[in-house]
Amino acid sequence: MRQKVVVFSQIDSNILEKLKAQYEVVVIDPKAGEVNQQILEHVVDADGMIGAGRLLNQSNLSSAKELKIISSVSVGYDNYDLDYLNQRKIWLSNTPHVLTETTADLAFALLMSAARQVPRLDQWTKQGQWTRTAGAAQFGQDIFGKNLGIIGLGNIGAAIARRGFHGFNMNILYHNRRENIERAEALNATYCEFDELLEQSDFVVVAVDLNADSKALIGSAEFEKMKPTAVFVNISRGSVVDEQALIDALKSRRIFAAGLDVYQKEPLQHSELFELDNVVTLPHVGSATAETRYKMAALAYQNLLEGLAGRQPQYVVNPNF
Repeated sequence: MRQKVVVFSQIDSNILEKLKAQYEVVVIDPKAGEVNQQILEHVVDADGMIGAGRLLNQSNLSSAKELKIISSVSVGYDNYDLDYLNQRKIWLSNTPHVLTETTADLAFALLMSAARQVPRLDQWTKQGQWTRTAGAAQFGQDIFGKNLGIIGLGNIGAAIARRGFHGFNMNILYHNRRENIERAEALNATYCEFDELLEQSDFVVVAVDLNADSKALIGSAEFEKMKPTAVFVNISRGSVVDEQALIDALKSRRIFAAGLDVYQKEPLQHSELFELDNVVTLPHVGSATAETRYKMAALAYQNLLEGLAGRQPQYVVNPNF
């Protein structure tokens, strides 16, 4: 009898075909009814799950009797109730490293777009408003040689720092829960206390995991400490930032601009952010290139295979339950 796998989000079609050749596969279809109810029904006899972007916890996994592994096609795992999975002795795997450079590319794209008002000036030009030489209203912020402050010098944070240091001769400031001396030395990066980084940085980029310490890490008090010329970029998780405080800071021009790929509520269809001309808003596409999404799906597939075979995957979040 073949093992059963529940696919709970869209994944690469080639990987899906591989799964179907080896296992009994059920694909959750939002058009077929309430998603959590479908999960509850299909995970009863499932051995594994693969996908991303769904909240998985006791409410939709309680019926599972044979579940060995959930293979997430993502690096972050805040959508999963890790305590519950540990209690049930269910492995959770993820896909680190393969999306590092792509996400760093996007972070820098947001930084540059927000600093030079690219989306606003694109629309301004297309709307026929370019009737004379650009004036102060169209001016942006210089990037080369400025202070780049990175909150979270992990793999992605370090990749962003490399782009700033080697490509734009920027001074790299960083804040972590602890100093990362070896990584910082390669980038000539200076460790700063949190408030010092906010005060000195021309660009503040958030690249931390979402956890109890980082939730609402940036709020009104933090925006007050930033330079009025500062550009704020968030590619981590929306809940790291008090979104209303960010909106207020942008509306009052307390900071110059922001570049966002993540939000407190996703998908985001209605927001005051959309009414502001000094913020670049992208739909959580940090890893969204064909090459990277395939690499992520392929790694998640490999993690799943290992778990279904009873072997601990290489990239497991909870190795010791």
